[in-house]
Amino acid sequence: MRTKRLGWRQTELRTGRRSAALWFLLLSFPHSARPQDATTLSRVKKVYVEPFGQESGVERLRDRTIQQLQSKAKLQVVAAPEQADAIVRGTGSIWPAGYVSTDPRSPSTTRQRVFQGFLSMEVIGKDHEPLWSYLVTPGELRIGDITNELADRLVEKFVQARKQSAEAPAGGISGAAPTVALTVAGATFPAPLYQKWFELFHERNPNATINYKAVGSDAGVELLMRGEVDFAASDVPLSREKIAASKRAFLQVATATGAVVPAYNLKAIGRSVNFTPEVLAGIYQGRIKRWNDPAIRASNRDADLPDQEIAVIHRSDGSGTTFAWTDFLSKVSTGWRAAVGVGTVVHWPVGTGAEGNEGVATAIQQTANSIGYVELAYALQHQLSFGAVRNAAGKFIEADLPSVTAAAEAAGNLGLDSQASIIDAQGKNAYPIATLTWWVVPEDIAGKKRAAVRELLEWMLSSGQKECSALAYAPLPREVVNRELQVIDGLK
Repeated sequence: MRTKRLGWRQTELRTGRRSAALWFLLLSFPHSARPQDATTLSRVKKVYVEPFGQESGVERLRDRTIQQLQSKAKLQVVAAPEQADAIVRGTGSIWPAGYVSTDPRSPSTTRQRVFQGFLSMEVIGKDHEPLWSYLVTPGELRIGDITNELADRLVEKFVQARKQSAEAPAGGISGAAPTVALTVAGATFPAPLYQKWFELFHERNPNATINYKAVGSDAGVELLMRGEVDFAASDVPLSREKIAASKRAFLQVATATGAVVPAYNLKAIGRSVNFTPEVLAGIYQGRIKRWNDPAIRASNRDADLPDQEIAVIHRSDGSGTTFAWTDFLSKVSTGWRAAVGVGTVVHWPVGTGAEGNEGVATAIQQTANSIGYVELAYALQHQLSFGAVRNAAGKFIEADLPSVTAAAEAAGNLGLDSQASIIDAQGKNAYPIATLTWWVVPEDIAGKKRAAVRELLEWMLSSGQKECSALAYAPLPREVVNRELQVIDGLK
């Protein structure tokens, strides 16, 4: 089943109402108006499990999740929200991703369908505060039904988190923010997460309305510099040179961690494609032109790669996703670094451009034998296959929450540097194209807006972090959160 397409160029993401075409199933959950009692995950004893959406097979995912919550987590699943300590919201999707032969001597008669998918869950406690969230994928293509695997792994993560849950408040709003409207613009990479955050913040504080324009990192920063938005979102921190040249002082606040994945449209190959850094650089330089090139086959010996020309797709706008992609290619390929380099906009040797992560994902979806780079959530939204990438330790790693978290943990010293990068981190299990994303906030923001931004930042670094994982973003490492809390003291 294909998901609806969004036009973020034409649509502002506004709290208090939903856009006509919702980008992701999670944002279409019916929200309970009843307050719950739990303020920490460890206090949750009774849950109400909302419907998981309209996707094919999603009710089976919900049924298995309920079964596991009862048997493994020992929770009581109640019939109405007002009876519950917390609300469980979830969504998921399972789709066929090709065929694989189980007998190489008779490949045409022993083909079986393989599946890809995801399952996501969030737990919402008292006063609409997020308590926990997570998203699981199979990690590799599986033959047959993957419903039980997804639900069992998700509830296992929940049980682990519940055991580790501290008896501390969830971290809500520290005071009553004034009635105010904020306008924000910038990166498409974290736009799904920001929409969810701004909606939850509005539920928690109806006096605050936040409009988000997902126009790309470069455009968002330019709007900020012209004074047309209150703060900007960028996947690239402002350079020290740009900060020095500006007449205004800015706070740069990391918000979450995400992954850029090589997504592709190949039919019936029956497995995920492994990509070496050299292959990705070669494809985007135009040196590797066909899917069955020996360089690709060398890392995919059991894959039925087609003898077809590779359709290369890249961003056409100024993009932090492009910055992360080209930063990785420059770090792993001297040829790429010399010929193309790093930037939010580069001179592409080959390929067709599309605007925004949404535009690239849609172009891949509609173009046979194509490859492009998008944030992980967009690949899941569009049911795109995406490959494992060889990391600095020599392992082929697929993007998921553990591998993105491993990249942030392996980078080290993130709490000390606003210019920090986790691209090509050294950890054995680190996904190599993982990146932080930032808010850029003027220090001279004044009056009611200053108070509202401060409240938003404090909430984002507490309860908001517990919402990241449901949307395929990893929460910030604790050392980064601690640094950010010190940084936002500048707004008090």
